[in-house]
Order: sequence, then C-alpha cells, then structure tokens
Amino acid sequence: MLGRYVTRAVDAQSRWSKPLGDFNQRLLRAIFHPIRPIQNILNGTWLGHPLHAVVTDVPIGALTVSIVADLIGQPVVADVSMLVGVLAMVAAAVTGAADYAEVDGTARNRATVHSTLMVVSLLLYVVSLVIRSGNPPDRLVPILFAIVGYLILSLGATIGGDLVYLVGTHVNRHAWRGAGAKWIALDLGGLPDIPNGGPTKMKAGINELAIIRDGDRILAVHAQCAHAGGPLAEGVVTAEVIECPWHGSRFSMTDGHVVRGPAMYDQPAYEIRRAESGGWEVRRQAS
Repeated sequence: MLGRYVTRAVDAQSRWSKPLGDFNQRLLRAIFHPIRPIQNILNGTWLGHPLHAVVTDVPIGALTVSIVADLIGQPVVADVSMLVGVLAMVAAAVTGAADYAEVDGTARNRATVHSTLMVVSLLLYVVSLVIRSGNPPDRLVPILFAIVGYLILSLGATIGGDLVYLVGTHVNRHAWRGAGAKWIALDLGGLPDIPNGGPTKMKAGINELAIIRDGDRILAVHAQCAHAGGPLAEGVVTAEVIECPWHGSRFSMTDGHVVRGPAMYDQPAYEIRRAESGGWEVRRQAS
C-alpha cells in the first residue's frame, strides 16, 4: 500500500522531472558516447550485471554504520564511516549517470527524481563532514544533517529499487525465456526462403528472430534487445555484429555475446538448419 503512494508522488513530479531528465540525458550522452569503452565499464557490460547496483550497497552500509556510531557515542567510527559512504556515493553517482544516459520514458522521469534525491542527500552529508572536520564541541548539528541525509538517501534508494522491480529498468529481457533443445519450425512469413542480407524479422513459435544470411551461412538472435527491448531486426549489421537502433548495444550474431554496452546481458542466439519436411527449423543455442 505504501509503495503505491510513493509511486504516485514520484509520478506527480513529472512537470519538472521530465524536462530536467531530457536535459540531463542530452548532457550525459554528449559526455559518455565519445568514450563508449568507459561507459561500458561503468554500465557493467564486462561484469554481466549492472555495476551501479553493486556499488550502491557500499554507501548504504557505511552510512548506516555512521548513524549507529553517532548514536552510541563513537565519533571516530562515525566520521570515518561517513567519509567512506560519501566517497562511495560519488562512485555510485558516476555509475548511475552512465546508466541514466540510456533510460527513456517513465523510467527516465523516475530516475531523475531518484538522482535528484541522491544528490541532495550527498550534499547534506558533505556539509556534515565539513562541520565534523572542525572538531566541534557539540556534534548535534552535523548529526542532524546526517540523519536528514539518511532519510533522503533511503527514499532515493526506494525509488531506485522501483526502477528495477516496478519499471524493469536494466532487467534482462530474456530472463524467463527458456533455452530448450527442441527444433521449431521457422515461419517465413510468406517469403519463399530466408533472403540474403538482413537483418530480417521472422518468427519461430512465440519467439521473434533477427536473421542475417550470406549464402549458406545463416545467423540469428532474438529480435528483442536484452537491454531495453529495442527492435534488433531494425538494427544495422557490420561484420556479423548487430547494433540496436535504440541505445547502440551491439551483439555478436554468432553466439549473442555482448560486444558493446549499455547492454549487460548476452542476447539469445539460435541455430538454423534445413527441416527434413522442407523449410527451416531453429533452436536456441546453449548458453
């Protein structure tokens, strides 16, 4: 029940979050797209998992320790933990910005609210650290800054969780797609045969495939991009690598492996062979 109120409150911010999100994305793409290899690292393409989700555990844990240490009268532990937490928040902000550059629609609006709250929380923690650095005799003010910062951090983290669990941002689009070992007839969609070139969109059962052909060499991957569901069949193929038209993720047509992010997950690839009864049949390659 409480989650519904949070969702409504976040969606109600669209008057400012939409234009701010549009501006932020243009800026971030201008920064990250010329340095795609670095963006891939920050996205977590090399890890096969969103790097931002990994990094965010560090500041939440460190800042929780800091508050507890403040409350039980351990100022050194509190200050050191807060410093670690603030540095980790900066790292989380950088990885989050790399992801934010490739988020669209409702997810972008919510990501804008999430990132704004996290920046406000970070600023409050920086103020608290600055005050603490002067070794004040009364630590009430920096502790209050930290508590408010933690509450905002918690709200921002909740919205960040909704981006994944409610909206499905950066969730593998093929997580529930069974591999299977059964050959399935390829629906040519009225075509006499698989055409040369491509990519050509065809169906095999419930799956839509993006297929390229060069004579007897036929390669296929699932037509829905693992990153955000983009239409790979509308992408461009260069040297057996297909590029998603939405966010520029690239996959090898031979095995579906990620060649370039922001995708973090491999693409399902398929084997194609002649069917004994005529036509073609396909099955998903083993991972």
